[in-house]
Amino acid sequence: MNRTLYRTDIAPDAAGWTSDDERWEAVTRREPQADGAFFYGVKTTGVFCRPSCASRQPRRENVAFFTDVAAARAAGFRDCKRCQPGGLPRELEIVNRACAALDADPHQRLTLAQLSDAVHVSPFHLQRLFKRVVGVSPRQYQAAQRGAALRDALQSGSDVMRATLDAGFGSPSRMYDSASAELGMAPSEFRRKGAGLTVRYAGAPTSLGFVLVAATEKGICKIGFGDDPGLLADELRSEFANADVREDPERLAPFIAQIDAYLRGSRQDFDLPLDIGATAFRQRVWDALRRIPYGETRSYTQIAEAVGAPRAVRAVASACATNPVALAIPCHRVVQKGGALAGYRWGLPRKAALLDNEAQHAGDVSQHQSERHKADMTETTTNLDHAA
Repeated sequence: MNRTLYRTDIAPDAAGWTSDDERWEAVTRREPQADGAFFYGVKTTGVFCRPSCASRQPRRENVAFFTDVAAARAAGFRDCKRCQPGGLPRELEIVNRACAALDADPHQRLTLAQLSDAVHVSPFHLQRLFKRVVGVSPRQYQAAQRGAALRDALQSGSDVMRATLDAGFGSPSRMYDSASAELGMAPSEFRRKGAGLTVRYAGAPTSLGFVLVAATEKGICKIGFGDDPGLLADELRSEFANADVREDPERLAPFIAQIDAYLRGSRQDFDLPLDIGATAFRQRVWDALRRIPYGETRSYTQIAEAVGAPRAVRAVASACATNPVALAIPCHRVVQKGGALAGYRWGLPRKAALLDNEAQHAGDVSQHQSERHKADMTETTTNLDHAA
């Protein structure tokens, strides 16, 4: 994880403060989430501040806005001694120190009490502050660090036991309890790049281009869109380089039928068993995405708030960008604050088409269709059993 939190992990969603009126409103509210998105200078004092500065607020006509510290200083303003806009806010300094303590020895498992002693704040305050700034708890941060170390060790060719020790897991059983969520598969499978797994896939043309659906014996592991079916298949084989990857249109037909019905507007949800792995934070984001109703959208900021990490807007965007199963996890329903479309792994035109399609068909599914979905679910489970 990047420890330079101010510039990477918690950069604010600046899309909400692009006009001077929006910026002034943030200043009047002393909005802490606007810190870093812009700065304001007071012409009568020659000082510039963060939006959350607790000093006496100026009159609107005496305020100028700047996108960064350099611009404010170039205009002749000096740093406010109270909010110190040229440095990190105190809360970010605390979290940076906590991350530095956790990074210093990845093998050491610091308790919350030990970590709070290291940064000189109470455990309760540190837990709340760390989760708000980073998006995960200190315990989850340490788990992610160990997961990353485990991935690196396995990819370098270490055997599972050696990788377990190098990554700081106390025992193989502890590693197996948590590693699958980090790796997306068992550690031995990850090391072998899918060796021993059977991955079946099939593709079909759709209104959004070519779709590829792949499944293990446990469930769907990939749904992707593209213009070239060959490239999609090559990408799948690269991800599971040592797996037994088989094209199997018959087995995957029920899943593709669900996608076709969804794109035609005759169904609004999926009965697809999934076999995907993620960090704890990404899993929370993906769960939140699946709760967005058909035909509706949410902003990245709203999703961050929904998972209890209001400052982790960029982390939410990253979770959306790494979603391996299009439609089944509806990352296309996440937009910018003002409603503008942000990036989409399978292209913005597809995202726009999906949102238009859902807006057109929202509320159209009948009770008869709902009963058919139940039948599809039974058929889907049966086909996966056969695929195993």
